Amino acid sequence: MTPQEILSSLEAIVYAADEPATIDQIAKALGVEKAEARSALDLLVAAYQTEDRGIEVRKVAGGWKFYTKPQHHDVVRKFIKSLQPPLRLTMPALETLAVIAYKQPATIPEINEIRGVNVGGVIKTLLEKRLITTAGRKEVIGRPILYRTSKQFLMRFGLSDLEELPSLKEFEALAQAALGDDTGIAPTEPEVSSVAPEASAGSVPDDPIEADLAASSAHPPAENAANPENPASETDNVRAAVASGGKGPAERGA
Repeated sequence: MTPQEILSSLEAIVYAADEPATIDQIAKALGVEKAEARSALDLLVAAYQTEDRGIEVRKVAGGWKFYTKPQHHDVVRKFIKSLQPPLRLTMPALETLAVIAYKQPATIPEINEIRGVNVGGVIKTLLEKRLITTAGRKEVIGRPILYRTSKQFLMRFGLSDLEELPSLKEFEALAQAALGDDTGIAPTEPEVSSVAPEASAGSVPDDPIEADLAASSAHPPAENAANPENPASETDNVRAAVASGGKGPAERGA
């Protein structure tokens, strides 16, 4: 292929990709060396940097994808909202997501300790929205499942990788922007335990994630016993945990 054919083919690949296209995928599809593919990418990125373009090619989540330029976000957001409901998260869900983002990989007991409430139901919601995923098991008693943020999380918040995570205060602003505005923050509801339906004594759910959620709900954090839902103190716990390297109240006091 000629250089122009490579460039136009690359443009088509990045446009058609559902997820950010990696340099390896691009080079393989074009049948060229990675260095040549990267040079073509640089040209494509530059071509979309002009003021008359409404979109740009951005590196995110380890690959390249077309995105609207920041100056057009407001009008695009209005258009998208007219087509489909926005992603809605409760404030507890956002705070749990922040704990996972800054402490990952983390287990439910560790997140419970930081937030001071049982997060089983919130974890299930974040899994369903594909903002987090599992990351194996922690080699401790009970071998609880570890959770980390997903590629969907990086894409939703416009991050190239986890090294771009900002301060917690900036993350809160980033979350607000990613959700659109206050309409993206769903009303806070009591966080109910995600215990599986009642079964015979000693039975264990077949799904390992359901089993992990059920096990976590059987041992709620001590702070939750006296005050099961205190959003103000939860936010303080999250901020303090991030500032102290992801430690919960008990660990900080030790």
